[in-house]
Amino acid sequence: MRAQEIELLKEASVFGLTNVFPPSTRTVPEMLIRQAERYGARKLITIGNSTLSFSEIKRLASSAGKTLRAAGINPGDTVAIMCSNRLEFLQIFLGCAWSGAIAVPINTASRGVQLEHILKNCGAKLALVEVSHLQVFGNLASAGVPLQQIWTVGEVPEGADVQFAHAPLPEITGDMEPHASRPSDTVAILYTSGTTGLSKGVCCPHAQYFWWGVHTAALLGVSEDDVLLTCLPLFHTNALNTFFQALLTGAPVFIEPKFSASRFWTSLASSGATVTYLLGAMIPILLSKEASEADRGHKTRTALAPGVPPQFHAPFTERFGVSIIDGYGSTETNFVIGSLLHEQKPGKMGKVRPGFEIAVFDSDDNEVPDGTHGELVVRSVAPFSIATGYFGMPERTVEAWRNLWFHTGDRVTRDSDGYVRFLDRMKDAIRRRGENISSFEVEQVLVAHPAVENAAVFPVQSELAEDEVMVSIVLKKDSTISPEEILDFCQPRMSYFSVPRFIDFVDELPLTENGKVQKYRLIAKGVTDTTWDREKVGYVLSR
Repeated sequence: MRAQEIELLKEASVFGLTNVFPPSTRTVPEMLIRQAERYGARKLITIGNSTLSFSEIKRLASSAGKTLRAAGINPGDTVAIMCSNRLEFLQIFLGCAWSGAIAVPINTASRGVQLEHILKNCGAKLALVEVSHLQVFGNLASAGVPLQQIWTVGEVPEGADVQFAHAPLPEITGDMEPHASRPSDTVAILYTSGTTGLSKGVCCPHAQYFWWGVHTAALLGVSEDDVLLTCLPLFHTNALNTFFQALLTGAPVFIEPKFSASRFWTSLASSGATVTYLLGAMIPILLSKEASEADRGHKTRTALAPGVPPQFHAPFTERFGVSIIDGYGSTETNFVIGSLLHEQKPGKMGKVRPGFEIAVFDSDDNEVPDGTHGELVVRSVAPFSIATGYFGMPERTVEAWRNLWFHTGDRVTRDSDGYVRFLDRMKDAIRRRGENISSFEVEQVLVAHPAVENAAVFPVQSELAEDEVMVSIVLKKDSTISPEEILDFCQPRMSYFSVPRFIDFVDELPLTENGKVQKYRLIAKGVTDTTWDREKVGYVLSR
């Protein structure tokens, strides 16, 4: 047995999981069944006004699976979910896993071209949709979307114009035997923003969620005596990972509706949470709030907060008493890089985790020496602990997994001691407030405006040490338009977080000899005195 495999077994054995879950049983139904047998009536999850035990969550998955099967959803079929952090989300997600169907959580801010592409690509005929998001489906019926029926969560307003057949979510009752899924079977398709094209659906196998739970819980030191709390959305890997940490370790988890800086610390206090989860931009937001007694009126000892600039680590811990754990993972991978709290080095993500191999490659896939910039590439030792490809996109799968390494598109350096430092993204993507934004998709909306000749979207640094969206626009001859009119056009056609903050009207864009925009030149120029800033003029986005 290789040394890495031995270390991996040690990692899982911390929770007694190698005996409980031999390789063939690392599926979501088996996790639900075996942990229900182990913990029974012990509280597992509190979401909204509902608190469910391990046994109740297993029964919920079984009942939801039967409801889906009765609706004609068979193993391998896809079911879209566009819902906030509610129990109904978990009902359908776990029901899909139980019955062999594939859940397709969709970012609730998706709309327009992006939403149309996702629904066409995944082929879902059924969707669970919270009524507050129904309006974004209004123009999709004529776009050739295969969706046939929507199950609604909440009361549909009288006179609402819904283009698809719809009915309230059926009563979740009954029971069924779980589908005989394998650890390699796809349990969910999560869409990430495209970087040089449309969004890609990441095929996440059952075993990937087993290892997400194991690796993250090990890094955070989670035990069944802990209490977890997340305010991140369930349609993202981070919050789903948190659920599986709770399921595998026996630690109860609280899932909040959303992040609120004003209520964050009181939520931690009232839940008794000892571990929580943040995204990089949330740290400076919390630090910017006026000090209060709530800053220390909680039991939280640590927060998983990847991507936090190093200058915020010490002030955050000193003020709130919460240590920060950095690391690296993505929808396609797992918790690949990270170190225990006492081994953390602010500004560096950590070392490669047991069960994974990493390298730093140049543009020709040659490994570069330590200390040299290059692309981070990843592969796994444990079977199916990372994604298996992009749904319906074989060419993109081959490109990303070429030479048997997953190419992350992230530029890093690795020190001689094994610590990895993140530098920037090589991909044409922007990350704002924890959301990945495809510049391609934003550009497609902008050039659809009759006054716009060309547009280039790119990131610039914000006051919160993260990306803001900026666009340089070339107008058609004799056309005039205001920045406000541009954003009025954008808002109904893209996610609110994708709407540009900064706008420059330019005579031409810098191009290569073959006509590609040289975005590095636009990024270098950045915000100037002639740049329009929607925050300075008080333009307010709707959500």
